[in-house]
Amino acid sequence: MLGVDIKSIYLAIPLACLIGSIAAGVFGWKIGRRGAHTAAIGGVAVSFFLSLLVFSDVVIHGHSFNGRVYTWAVSGGIPLEIGFLIDPLTAVMMVVVTFVSLMVHIYTIGYMADDPGYKRFFSYTALFTFFMLVLVMSNNFLQLFFGWEGVGLVSYLLIGFWFQRESAIYASLKAFLVNRVGDFGFLLGMAVIYLSFQTLDYEAVFAIAPQVAQQNVQWIPGFDWNLLTLICILLFIGAMGKSAQVPLHVWLPDSMEGPTPISALIHAATMVTAGVFMVARMSPLFELSDTALSVVLVIGSITALFLGFVAIVQNDIKRVVAYSTISQLGYMMVANAVSAYAGGIFHLVTHAFFKALLFLAAGSVIIAMHHEQDMRHMGGLRRYMPVTYWTMVVGSLALCGIPPFAGFFSKDSIIEAVHASHIAFSGFAYFAVMTGVFVTALYTFRMLFMTFHGKPRMDEHTLHHVRESPFVVTFPLVMLAIPSVLAGAVLIKPMLFGDLFGTSLAVLPQHDVLAEMGNHYHGLGPFITHGLESLPFGMAVLGIIAAWLLYVRYPELPGVISERARLVYTLLLRKYFFDEVNDVVFAGGATKIGTFLWKIGDVKLIDGFAVNGSARVVGWFSSIVRYVQTGYVYHYAFAMIIGLFLLMTFFLHR
Repeated sequence: MLGVDIKSIYLAIPLACLIGSIAAGVFGWKIGRRGAHTAAIGGVAVSFFLSLLVFSDVVIHGHSFNGRVYTWAVSGGIPLEIGFLIDPLTAVMMVVVTFVSLMVHIYTIGYMADDPGYKRFFSYTALFTFFMLVLVMSNNFLQLFFGWEGVGLVSYLLIGFWFQRESAIYASLKAFLVNRVGDFGFLLGMAVIYLSFQTLDYEAVFAIAPQVAQQNVQWIPGFDWNLLTLICILLFIGAMGKSAQVPLHVWLPDSMEGPTPISALIHAATMVTAGVFMVARMSPLFELSDTALSVVLVIGSITALFLGFVAIVQNDIKRVVAYSTISQLGYMMVANAVSAYAGGIFHLVTHAFFKALLFLAAGSVIIAMHHEQDMRHMGGLRRYMPVTYWTMVVGSLALCGIPPFAGFFSKDSIIEAVHASHIAFSGFAYFAVMTGVFVTALYTFRMLFMTFHGKPRMDEHTLHHVRESPFVVTFPLVMLAIPSVLAGAVLIKPMLFGDLFGTSLAVLPQHDVLAEMGNHYHGLGPFITHGLESLPFGMAVLGIIAAWLLYVRYPELPGVISERARLVYTLLLRKYFFDEVNDVVFAGGATKIGTFLWKIGDVKLIDGFAVNGSARVVGWFSSIVRYVQTGYVYHYAFAMIIGLFLLMTFFLHR
């Protein structure tokens, strides 16, 4: 490639972000605000353009790479390596991650302009991109876990960026702890892989997996588990944490406490999609366990539908988009579960563009509203913010799956794939993803209508100062709107019905629903025409009409409905009481166990019995013995005689 050592280019892609992060964070005091954002944006830009170069080399020229870059330790004869797996799946992820990250970095110049933590923020975001690139480029589980934990750590720092707020501290701790639950499962999965395969290298594990497909283990004494089913479910628990699947989804809505740019960065193309990417990368393992695929299918379906319902009652503009993200991640997991891994990655790509666009557009509104996020205090903004409005319309239409926007192609493909699947629970999944289309359209256009249509509901002072955001904010919106329109039409054939991914994704013939769909694909025109006649399009249109009726034509109706359906409304408003259950059962239970161990184990047993108890025994024994020490000679002589008598008695007895 251009006469340059290919390993050097691969190394330069993540290291450029790391260097930018160090420059902004360590030397920010010296280079100033302009220098900090120049270093961070420059590093991410270099990574993006090099990723495009790698994408061209891999996809167009057919080159790939899988090898060691550096061995940093050897344990038990097994090398612990830093290595890269550069194939079409990796190349696609690299381009998407770096492009979205670059747009978010540019946007941050305007959004965080007045923030005292400006340089620190750029350092964190560039570091986040570094860890995400390490994750997607890895060729072994150890490096994957390093990137996996890295994005979790930096997300904790970013969510709690405004650490003066108690709500931000709570949200960052919540995200960190919930992800640790998932990561524990992921770590156990890695441990089982290591014990079973004696390697952590992807290629070696995938090669051995078919040979142990029927092997059972007793994870719990007396209960036989299929080895690969156990591994896949443990790995998926990790994905549930990172990709916010029920019940480990509770951290993601609260993470809206962080600045808006990180909402786009974390929730669009990077951290939350890590779980989806990992399941697709592990397709050679998941394909060998129908049980694991069914577990993924049920969890993904529940997430896609029921978390979409919660978005309908949210009034915080960022939380609406956050719950939308959780729902769409459910769609991606459903695609993986029916072995349409290419469909899941396709939706990951299109979703990255339009969801980042929606988050950044929401941030543009928040800037104009002086950091007001409640949609009940907005309205009528389309006249004042035309660029933000029209780009948000594009993002909304893409999210709802309206042709010819990007989301139509990827979402319809997932629904068709589920319909064609015969795996257990595919019927329930089809109902969930189909109903989810109506729900998605309803909450998306509810957000759009409440924010930009109707009469202004803000105070006069805020209304007087509402204006379009500066160019540095609107430019990323336009740049993200372009692929939100075009990406689906451009990518559907190579990603779903072509050979873009090659051997990156493994699918057994009996599971290959995309091949069956490919037999009926006759080009973009017929696909769009079929989509316009299909049930998902009708459901999306019904959702948009319902939103218009409820929030534009008859705005008093939502209040009436919420009163009539108070039980359902409360259930959705309280988010199915997941937070309350977690607080009472897990947080409260842990607190009570800790209190018990402190009062009984520490205070009474360790301090009271072991430490102070031994001291009291010594004191008691000393108080008895001291009576023997009288100071009279005849007492000591008498004691000596008694002692001599006892000794003689003992020896004579012997």
